Amino acid sequence: MSSNSKFVFVTGGVMSGIGKGVATASIGKVLQFRGFKVSVVKIDPYLNVDPGTLNPVEHGECFITEDVWDFRPVHGSDERSYRISEIDQDFGTYSRILGIEMHPSHNITSGQIYLSTILSERKGKFLGKTVQIIPHVTNIIKERLMEIAEKEDLDVLLIECGGTVGDLESSIFLEAFRQLKLENPKRTAFVHVTLIPYSKAVGQQKSKPTQHSVKMLQSLGLQPDIIIGRSEKPLDKDIKRKISLFSNVPENAVISNPDLEIVYELPLLFEEQGLGDLICELIDLKAKLVVYSEVSNYSEWVKMVELFKKAKKTVKIAMPGKYFNISDSYISINVALEDAAAHLGYKTELKMINIEENTDFSDQLIDCDGILLTPGFGERAVEGMIKSAEYAMENKVPFLGICFGAQLFFVAFCRKFLGLKNANSTEIAPNTPYPVVDILETQKEVTEKGGTMRLGAQKIIVEKNTRLYEAYKQKEIYERYRHRFHIQERFITTEAKEKGLRVSSRDETGTIINSIELDRKDHWMVGTQFHPEFKSRPYNPSPLYLDFIKECVKNKGSKG
Repeated sequence: MSSNSKFVFVTGGVMSGIGKGVATASIGKVLQFRGFKVSVVKIDPYLNVDPGTLNPVEHGECFITEDVWDFRPVHGSDERSYRISEIDQDFGTYSRILGIEMHPSHNITSGQIYLSTILSERKGKFLGKTVQIIPHVTNIIKERLMEIAEKEDLDVLLIECGGTVGDLESSIFLEAFRQLKLENPKRTAFVHVTLIPYSKAVGQQKSKPTQHSVKMLQSLGLQPDIIIGRSEKPLDKDIKRKISLFSNVPENAVISNPDLEIVYELPLLFEEQGLGDLICELIDLKAKLVVYSEVSNYSEWVKMVELFKKAKKTVKIAMPGKYFNISDSYISINVALEDAAAHLGYKTELKMINIEENTDFSDQLIDCDGILLTPGFGERAVEGMIKSAEYAMENKVPFLGICFGAQLFFVAFCRKFLGLKNANSTEIAPNTPYPVVDILETQKEVTEKGGTMRLGAQKIIVEKNTRLYEAYKQKEIYERYRHRFHIQERFITTEAKEKGLRVSSRDETGTIINSIELDRKDHWMVGTQFHPEFKSRPYNPSPLYLDFIKECVKNKGSKG
């Protein structure tokens, strides 16, 4: 283990989905306020190698990293590698709050760990040994954590374990944490994030679920140093005292984490409760000189939070799509819109339109100031999404199409303005007579689904005098991708250009169209194959999302 790095382990109790990711990032933030170099590892106990093939309805958004990692399960072997750039959505939260980019290797799954174990055995790495969970599997987990801490020369590595204490699949990771604590007692701290429900029947916050969760953690050999209580309202003194008594932690180590309208305020709330000093005491950290930065400077973070608090006016954005069964399906898009709006003094009202066969688009879209057509895969809801793009063209509503949304914008244009009645993507209609969106040349021989798309950050060459150039004000930019299909050049005819279609960016070779737009002075309509939301930050919103919101605000004003 690195001689300098400290480790903070974050576990969850009672139920999933209570905001461990935000709590973890906010712990990292209070450490940044003290000048420390931090990063985060997220452990996902599922057996997938990465979340790239998971349905967003089941697991939430898939976050895309700048880098693409060739994961080689056995170090130094000639075994095949696995391309990873699709990682857990919590990395979006970490990136936005901490202002750092994390390598895909920071998302550790059970699939990766077991793959490494089994292939190492086949390669003879454990000759003469009976391969077991302890020590072989747990050693691989510890090695992954140590390697990240050492390679990046971190002061503190935060490790969030996905799921809930008591889940069978996370037990190997908790055992690895126990061993690290035993081996490095002065350099590890345990934070347990747990739900404190409110009982309306008796008018009290209840500690019993937390007590049970902590007992389960203790039965695994782990004693939390800090308990963060998620609740609707701040924790009462009595409940803090009770949790302290029954969970064997000091009262000042029971930290309140109530519902907040602005999540970026949580590090400030933790700071008020002394969490940063407490962690420094637990793992023997001495505060460093803080180099001024809008990311790590406390006073700058306070100013940024105030900016969000002062945003009072509302701009309404329609989001037609297919994955609205859970709120996290488009979390980076939602947040990118909110961040951009706040910098213009607005809050966003996001109207999620889960498209069905009988959806009345004019009724759904008429009261909206702008339309964002969402990413996705597959046939469901496609015709409705195309109609949404047509509505934007007909009514000159500001429009931003992302990835699949940009492709369907092009399909809508071809049908409406070029008379190609059955134009479609071959992903949706393989036998369409007008395949205006088709599979990338490099994807035609690909048979496996996991980690095989066009992924990660790519250089984009932007055309001058376009909406895209107005937004970025740069000839070359880098944005992130996740796709197999793309807009076909041969359908961008002289007629298409005369009717207003413009290619606003391409890849370095000039063969892949990265964005399109309508060349209209009185209508802002842009579609990008890339995902600018992944690089948006609360203190530095995506230029494209910022320009989109500006147009939505103008449209709102024009309606009186």
